[in-house]
Amino acid sequence: MNGSHWFGGGFMWLIWIILIFAIIWGVKSALPLDNKATNKKQSALDILKERYARGDITHEEFEQKKKDLTE
Repeated sequence: MNGSHWFGGGFMWLIWIILIFAIIWGVKSALPLDNKATNKKQSALDILKERYARGDITHEEFEQKKKDLTE
């Protein structure tokens, strides 16, 4: 028995497993599967509410901008 048996047939399954994992990894990295891509787009009113909740704008500014958005 020579060494070509191990590299020709014995370890061929290992090469196939590595190849399959590489293909799966490549497909997963190419597709936008992270949370940023799956989140729905926020409306302008949602963003305004977040700004008000953070304290970026005053109550008066919030009411005026909300009125502007809902007209």
